[in-house]
Amino acid sequence: MKLIECVPNFSEGRNQSIIDEIIAPIKDSADVHLLDVDPGYDTNRTVVTFIGEPESVIAVAFKCIEIASNLIDMSKHSGEHPRMGATDVCPLIPLQNVSMKECINYSKTLASKVGRELNIPIFLYENSSKSKFRSNLSDIRKGEYEGMKVKLKDPKWRSDYGPKEFNDKSGTTAIGAREFLIAYNVNLNTFDRKIATDIALDIRESGRAKRDAEGKIIRDDNGKIIKKKGKFKFCKAVGWYIDEYNQAQVSINLTNYKKTSIHKVFEEVRKQARKRGVRVTGSEIVGLVPLQAMIDSGKYYLGKQRYPLGIPQQDIVQNAIQSLGLSDISKFDQNDKIIEYKINSNDNSFKKLKMDDFLNVLSRGTPTPGGGSISALAGSLGAALTSMVANLSFNKKSTSQEINRYNQIGLECQKLKDSLLDLVDKDSKSYDLVIDAIRLPKKTDKDKKRRLQEIEKATIHAADIPMQILELSIQLMKKTLLISEIGNKNSITDSGVAGYLIHSAGHGASLNVLINIKTINSKIEKEYHSKIDYYIKDLDDLFLKLKNNVDSILNND
Repeated sequence: MKLIECVPNFSEGRNQSIIDEIIAPIKDSADVHLLDVDPGYDTNRTVVTFIGEPESVIAVAFKCIEIASNLIDMSKHSGEHPRMGATDVCPLIPLQNVSMKECINYSKTLASKVGRELNIPIFLYENSSKSKFRSNLSDIRKGEYEGMKVKLKDPKWRSDYGPKEFNDKSGTTAIGAREFLIAYNVNLNTFDRKIATDIALDIRESGRAKRDAEGKIIRDDNGKIIKKKGKFKFCKAVGWYIDEYNQAQVSINLTNYKKTSIHKVFEEVRKQARKRGVRVTGSEIVGLVPLQAMIDSGKYYLGKQRYPLGIPQQDIVQNAIQSLGLSDISKFDQNDKIIEYKINSNDNSFKKLKMDDFLNVLSRGTPTPGGGSISALAGSLGAALTSMVANLSFNKKSTSQEINRYNQIGLECQKLKDSLLDLVDKDSKSYDLVIDAIRLPKKTDKDKKRRLQEIEKATIHAADIPMQILELSIQLMKKTLLISEIGNKNSITDSGVAGYLIHSAGHGASLNVLINIKTINSKIEKEYHSKIDYYIKDLDDLFLKLKNNVDSILNND
């Protein structure tokens, strides 16, 4: 499935009834999913986030922009945030199975429709921009709503779509394709907006104007201000005072969090704040944030604390929340604020069941979950135990080299644990696909032929899932063997238990491959048998080495 994200910013953050009308098409659509609505009273702006297949997103976005143009009169608008239109900006972000090039084309389709049918001047921005000097949103928005009437008359700033004249009521709108943007504010224990602005000038990519010894702005021969670049690329920042919070903030947009991370910016703002005699009290994320951005920050602070990195994902995220002070102003709910968690919030997965509920489901007379799922679960338990041993091997006397090795094993085991846990569900779902294929009609010869093809296709898929479990079991057994050799000897029995679980997982998975391939053609069956023989021998050899190591340490003690 193709997925894109749309994050329109509407110039209304105070009148809830207007906000509700604008977002109604998103809520009413069965084809898109509303992720977040974040209104700001002082900014008088609402950031909306929704996702879906591209065509559906474009259709719904157009409806929202149309409603905003009817309900918002920009000639009467005021707010802390820079703005130029009723729908100020409408970015499209590729999420799944969509290239940036495709997303650019989608943005142009939307921009053309809005300009043509709603009579709103449209600027293409970011990756969709036709000119480099018009790609940066802050450059496009410069002059804001009040200055757009004159700006549009400049040949360099003619609209890309829609009328060339200014729309007094709706203003102008920027539409484009971009990477994921993180809207991020850092809180200061001061009322002084100037301090926040001064920090923003130091950290943002565009920097500040250069000044001479007397404090006068330096210009080049053409009269253009010469800039001193700020600390970070892919960082836009301003300083403001928020009455709602009774404090100043450094308001930041990170346009590429993979290159300029949240934690690096947060730490630099702390450093700059101390220079000015103020203190950072926390921070907030406006809208949603990618999971990877939170994991990167969590790992950074765990490393600073000399704490193991091979811990559950939610623990890493929680460390990031605490270290960045993301609950300083209001509680940061990771299930609502992290995009991957939000998308999967309605996922009815076995792994979300309590232990006794899962065992009850397992014990009933239903085909799924069955042996394949339990093999995956056994492997996942083995991975968790191996990660535990890696983490228990940490101590204050550990060298940097040892810490790196323990971290690497722990991190890899956490990934394997999560992959195997996902296969608990996938194995059950693969069996359901076989049943669906068997139930296909078989009245005509064409029906029968198609039914047999679908059964074979579903059966091969059902065999491939436990084959993945077997392959992952071998990877995991290698990690368990290694930690038994270099890790905490007091945990050697935990490594042993992990080994038995992983060994059972691999062998159990092989049985499920064998039962599935019995119904497919002999050539394919032979290939699977050959693979299984090879993998099982590898798994058994590794397990024997682990068992000998465990027995040796126990006997020596």
